[in-house]
Amino acid sequence: MTGPPTPNGTAILDQLHDTLTRYVVLPSPEATDAVVLWIAATHAQPAWAHAPRLVIRAPEKRCGKSRLLDVVEATCRNPLITVNASTAAVYRSIGSDDPPTVLLDEADTVFGPKAGEANEDLRGLLNAGHQRNRPTIRWDHARHRIESIPTFAMAALAGIGAMPDTIEDRAVVVRMRRRAPGETVAPYRQRRDGPALRHLADSLDQWLRPNLARLERAEPDMPLEDRAADTWEPLIAVADLAGDGWPDRGRHAAETLTAERDGDSASSDRIQLLTDCRAVFGDLDAIPTSVLLERLKADPEAPWVDYSGTGLTAMRLGTLLREYGIASQNIRFGPPHGQAKGYRRDDFTDAWHRYCPAPGPVPEYTAAVRHLRSVPGPHLPGLDEMPPPPAKPPLGRLKPSRPQKPSQG
Repeated sequence: MTGPPTPNGTAILDQLHDTLTRYVVLPSPEATDAVVLWIAATHAQPAWAHAPRLVIRAPEKRCGKSRLLDVVEATCRNPLITVNASTAAVYRSIGSDDPPTVLLDEADTVFGPKAGEANEDLRGLLNAGHQRNRPTIRWDHARHRIESIPTFAMAALAGIGAMPDTIEDRAVVVRMRRRAPGETVAPYRQRRDGPALRHLADSLDQWLRPNLARLERAEPDMPLEDRAADTWEPLIAVADLAGDGWPDRGRHAAETLTAERDGDSASSDRIQLLTDCRAVFGDLDAIPTSVLLERLKADPEAPWVDYSGTGLTAMRLGTLLREYGIASQNIRFGPPHGQAKGYRRDDFTDAWHRYCPAPGPVPEYTAAVRHLRSVPGPHLPGLDEMPPPPAKPPLGRLKPSRPQKPSQG
């Protein structure tokens, strides 16, 4: 008597690809392949050392992000979907060696600008849970003992706008777009279409679960390095197991989507802050903190005037720059500032060299402060003659080039 036929991984991934594109218009073939491989990887979570996040983001409503999350929910392994959950509840839901796949819809309400720092614990959980064996330690008052709570689990987040940069740095990022005229999809009805999609999820399970040991030993050749390689390795391992054209497609998707993410100027507030500070400094040797903040917030295209909901403050500025070893000092300026807290150019140069590309043309709003360059001696010329920044920059104003975000280990 012969046993059941061996599942054909290539055919199963192809079927998942066809199902995905039936209900959703994704922004590119590479994004579609990435989502297919991410869904498949959820069925082999015990094999992975890292749990890649899937970030589904859109600039506006009605771009298909929630519909894509519907299909992900129907085809991933053991989905746990929520639009608003306490951090403690998520911790308790994850706690196992074979965790659920966490799906967070409307994530912009949790991590968006209006949320401020209210959900830092949840962000910390999602960051820690990217790597295995990074538990949270809590004191159990009832039992008078320390409790170790697992955080490792694959997670998908859907929302409007970018997610926190620490999450996107651990994620496969898919930027959804509103469907153009002529782009059509089939309507999705959970009661009608759900059973067929769950059958597809069962096929993924039957193919991947018997291969957990093989996937755990896999060391695929990666086209990426550092954290990006950690994030994409499970997807590439699944692609290699499927064979046929999927190994090449998986690696191409990894390179393409990672390049898109690294080229996104909004992916790191700190990197953008470094670049904008360089533009504000111009060729000054030092600048008061108050003037630096004024100039940063004068740019209507930068996030600083509304940063964290109330605008960039001296304290928030110091916190962001502290990661690069940059701190304010008491500096002697001329009138009207006299001795005041400020920043020196020399403290920025190493960070600019390491994290920002070569500067482009100097923006026009820095021209007004060029005459403030320092002179020999302990004093710097005063700021009393500096005209206020324009309310709106000229239409032709050149913006500084946006940096590419470096890989982090």
